[in-house]
Amino acid sequence: MQHNFQRHDRGEKRESNQMVFGIRAVIEAIDSGKEIESLFIQRGISGSLFLELKSLLKEHGLSYQQVPIEKLNRITRKNHQGVIAVISPIIYQHIEDLLPTIYERGETPLLLMLDGVTDVRNMGAIARTAECAGVHAIIVPKKGSAEINPDAIKTSAGALYKIPVCREDSLGKTGRFLIESGIQLVVSTEKTKESVYDVDYSGPTCIIMGAEDVGVSDELIRISDKLAKIPMFGEIGSLNVSVSAAVVIYEAIRQRGLES
Repeated sequence: MQHNFQRHDRGEKRESNQMVFGIRAVIEAIDSGKEIESLFIQRGISGSLFLELKSLLKEHGLSYQQVPIEKLNRITRKNHQGVIAVISPIIYQHIEDLLPTIYERGETPLLLMLDGVTDVRNMGAIARTAECAGVHAIIVPKKGSAEINPDAIKTSAGALYKIPVCREDSLGKTGRFLIESGIQLVVSTEKTKESVYDVDYSGPTCIIMGAEDVGVSDELIRISDKLAKIPMFGEIGSLNVSVSAAVVIYEAIRQRGLES
């Protein structure tokens, strides 16, 4: 398969979106360290090679969707052997590796965690705001998060190529790690009386935004340092999550700017 590369401002090579089809090809992609954005496997597929793939998926903690063969045939006319993988256009990072470098640079971490944000355009819009505001990283879960695909990249105006995105197994575990690392967790939620404008963001902070329908998980709410809501004065009573993220991020930037 031909590989397409794009060169960005940092002089790095990053792969554009591509598909890998065929069981052996997908196994080789995983073994070589490719970032799998999504994986589709035909229902009822079997055989020794598939068992090898299944074992590899378990080893790497990769999830997949079981779909009818008709869906696979709509994706490609090539011999997919019942397996199609979409390779991520970005290289994911881990916050455990990234956080020390932020502290070493003498900077005060400002992180953004997205819990259950599944709309790719919201993801792109949030990334664009975060990158413009100088947020150090976006943290997302491996499961239940928007794909980083061409729509997300386009909506982000390329910001997803520039801002680190950390894809973690468990947001709860990651949240506890951040607390142990001296970072306060601020959850944006309507389940509080405190305003986002009353929170002090001048110290190391991770802002947590949830899906518009269900909000932030109870686990993250339980371990958070602060709950804060955006004041609402109209009849609708809620904002798009990308707009909400912008409001909170720029309040943090405003406070830090005043104190610098």
